Amino acid sequence: MPGASYNDLLAFMAVAREQSFTRAAARLGVSQSALSHTIRALESRVGVRLLTRTTRSVSPTAAGERLMRNVAPRFQEIEAELTAVGELRDKPAGAVRITATEHAARAVLWPRLAKLLPQYPDIHVEVIIEPRLADIAAERYDMGVRLGDTLAGDTTSVRISADMPVAIVASPAYLARHPPPATPQDLLRHACINQRLMSQGGLYAWELKKGRQRVNARVEGQLVFNEPHQILDAALDGFGLGYVLADMARPHLDQGQLQQVLADWSPAFPGYHLYYPNRSLPTRAMSVLIEALRHPAREK
Repeated sequence: MPGASYNDLLAFMAVAREQSFTRAAARLGVSQSALSHTIRALESRVGVRLLTRTTRSVSPTAAGERLMRNVAPRFQEIEAELTAVGELRDKPAGAVRITATEHAARAVLWPRLAKLLPQYPDIHVEVIIEPRLADIAAERYDMGVRLGDTLAGDTTSVRISADMPVAIVASPAYLARHPPPATPQDLLRHACINQRLMSQGGLYAWELKKGRQRVNARVEGQLVFNEPHQILDAALDGFGLGYVLADMARPHLDQGQLQQVLADWSPAFPGYHLYYPNRSLPTRAMSVLIEALRHPAREK
């Protein structure tokens, strides 16, 4: 891009991500007027408008989206290399940004971080909880944690947990009113608590498996959530059948607050994996976290 500087591009990407000159200026530590001047100068040099401005919001144009898509990963690579060079010292240090689901963070990530981080006070970890599968390169994450079968093909993955069995559960009060299902087809006669997949927008089809038989059950009910802990809460309150990871339901099953149904049809998913872009060289701080989180049994 003729005449464009490193700082100009950083300014553009900050405004595009924040969708606000005010927030971007605060993040960059510059005045809003100076930031606006930088963006106008960049657009003038490029010869095309990069941002659409309204009285309420700012958003990238098609050209701006293309620039973000192609330039942001390269900036991430440059910053990772600079960080790696700066960490060529005895003690690992630096910031690591991780995206994870709430369950992955609670069940796997945090218990191990809590043991690790006191040994490395110069490593700073930011964990962002979100149900969708994030594009870690485009969104400037260093790593992500998801179930193994949801990973993109252009990532390096490290297994950090055993396989995760699922359980279809309901409260005793609900099952007292509705006979427990004996087959997947019986789910059509039950109130089922659905989950919306934020990365795809659709409702999740319950994956069932018994021997070589596989069924993707499209279920119906009064409630839809995008997070499994809310599904569990609704099942506890008697609103129907919930499809959740078994370890989430285990304490409630042990206490008799929930009962499992269709246990012979409940599969196990590949366990949680830590993943990061293939092209990225892990920093020393990332390497420390990877080794601490690595599951001893096997990897993908």
